[in-house]
Amino acid sequence: MLPHPFAIIPRILPTWTSFPRAFSAANSCLRTVSIVSAALFSSVCAQAQEPAVATLDPELAINRAAADGLDWHDVEAWGVEGRILPDQARARWFDRLPQSAEASVTKNVWNLSRDSAGMMVRFTTDATAIHVHYKLRKANLAMPHMPATGVSGVDLYARDTDGQWKWVQVARPGSQEVKAELIKGMAPGEREYAAYLPLYNGVEFLQIGVPQDSKFAGHAPRPNPIVFYGTSITHGACASRPGMVHTGILGRRFDSPIVNLGFSGNGRMDKAVGDYLLQIDASVYVIDCLPNMGPNDVAAKCVPLVKQLRAAKPNTPIVLVEDRRNTNDWILPARQKHHTENHAALKAAYASLQADGVEKLFYIEGDHLYGDDTEGATDGSHASDLGFMRQADVFEPTLREALGL
Repeated sequence: MLPHPFAIIPRILPTWTSFPRAFSAANSCLRTVSIVSAALFSSVCAQAQEPAVATLDPELAINRAAADGLDWHDVEAWGVEGRILPDQARARWFDRLPQSAEASVTKNVWNLSRDSAGMMVRFTTDATAIHVHYKLRKANLAMPHMPATGVSGVDLYARDTDGQWKWVQVARPGSQEVKAELIKGMAPGEREYAAYLPLYNGVEFLQIGVPQDSKFAGHAPRPNPIVFYGTSITHGACASRPGMVHTGILGRRFDSPIVNLGFSGNGRMDKAVGDYLLQIDASVYVIDCLPNMGPNDVAAKCVPLVKQLRAAKPNTPIVLVEDRRNTNDWILPARQKHHTENHAALKAAYASLQADGVEKLFYIEGDHLYGDDTEGATDGSHASDLGFMRQADVFEPTLREALGL
């Protein structure tokens, strides 16, 4: 027999005061479950409604897998430009500095020298499709302010019928090892190609793949490069692809090999780096280290570095470059003052060297290297592609004068 309804009231009264807390906790749990369920539902719906990028547009995703039936050509068989002193032993074939440098340059410079910045391989083929197979030293393919195409991509150019270098395609790496179709469907014809290696990553190996019925010939590195010694900007930050650094742009304009000894955050006119610069049979040295230096460092280190180079290379032109002003220094008085003082210190060193009779010495001012509209940098300091093109425009006349062209 069921109790009268009023009979149960005394039983529940002792717990009635805790009911609001219990109800509140239950309600909170229900809200959490609802939020999680909604999020999961939304995620499932998004996956159902938004296909992978590769499905929507393959051109926005990583490169397609390499085709079957290709002939693969290892670039180590004929060599790459930008790899100095190739006869000296190396820890890795694609390191920029020889193994001996590890004991003399700073730890940071040594580690950064293992990036393949500035390296470029040339070859001729009549293939209408080109593939690449390479493995990267580091698993990090990109940086917050620089895309994977620049950090870790291989960037392909070709000569047109007038002999001018023109862009073809860039690898879009999605993993540490890339074996991919770079481009297909090209117009028939035998052409010379140039493939620029990654800027902020190292390379373990690199092969070029073409269909088996294609002609193919690798080209040995050319002598007497333009040698750039500098900072992260010279290293390549923040180009969208390896061929867009001002060093590469100038290499194409002069049709000259280049050596890129840019060391991010560590281009400081060091004598230990100078010991390797002077071993290169350069056509011209470009010293572009001020972004990593202050006025006192410039005053202490510029003259000794130039005299070190001049003692070993009495006839090789040397170009000194002021630091480019940060594109937002117009609103940052302290930064503007730093650049102004840096420029004054380099001008003083240049005047001192001229007074000492140092010849074939040239100078590039920094105020307009990024242009005058504040749009030449990615983050105020490091060049965008626009900034790199503008730098090349400013560098070119001075380099032509230095080279006697």
